[in-house]
Amino acid sequence: MIDPLILTLSCPDKPGITANVTGFLFEQGCNVLEAQQFNDRASNAFFMRVAFDPAGASSDKLREGFGLFAARQDMDWKIVSRDRPRRVLLMVSKFDHCLASLLYRWRIGELPMEPVAIVSNHPAEAITHIDLSDLPFHHLPITKETKPEQEAQVRAIAEEVDAELVILARYMQILSDEQAAHFAGRCINIHHSFLPGFKGAKPYHQAHARGVKMIGATAHYVTTDLDEGPIIHQDVEAITHADSPDDLVRKGRDIESRVLAEAVRLHLEERVLLNGQRTVVFRG
Repeated sequence: MIDPLILTLSCPDKPGITANVTGFLFEQGCNVLEAQQFNDRASNAFFMRVAFDPAGASSDKLREGFGLFAARQDMDWKIVSRDRPRRVLLMVSKFDHCLASLLYRWRIGELPMEPVAIVSNHPAEAITHIDLSDLPFHHLPITKETKPEQEAQVRAIAEEVDAELVILARYMQILSDEQAAHFAGRCINIHHSFLPGFKGAKPYHQAHARGVKMIGATAHYVTTDLDEGPIIHQDVEAITHADSPDDLVRKGRDIESRVLAEAVRLHLEERVLLNGQRTVVFRG
């Protein structure tokens, strides 16, 4: 039995795309399970995600046939298995709450991923709250002088384990432009939504000193523009004058964990399509 497949596509908008796509799947004997589309009038672009049962047709045959149609439409597209876990490389420093959340959700079957490597610029002993015994761990210390070499090691590991996604689970190092470009479209980061207002050390303490009334987090794709990549998911939480800096840190950990997990889920389920500096997110 062939697993259900997902078709995602983007192209210049024109009449008949939806009918042609669903018509092609019908002609191949496929059964559409879920379909979503978006017409961006500002950029005249069309985006679509279709989950379907191939009903015995091979994915290679479907790709070959759809490729002929897609070429005429100037489409950026792919057909992938819906249920195959994506291979993921996770990067972390000393703050391990996001990593713990992702691994817990993976272990209970909530995230369709396969962690193939964990990379940290600190030894495993720095991550004291997570059982890493069943996961390959790579300690790659980094300094200003060794950064090019360390990043080359990360790329080599990603290639060796065939990582499809890199997750910066509070990895407290700024990626070089070369590294960001290398992982473009397949590297997700999380940061507190105070940026750019509260940069540097102890952002929650800075926020407390300014009396903010809302805190949040943003998960986005990594680009060469620091913390300004296409946004995948965000969330916020109201706070009051009674919250201490420690309260903000505690609440911030929770927001960061759940925002990153949701962004990763959306990416793994092929629900995020890039639209220039923005994203189209087909929620489900």
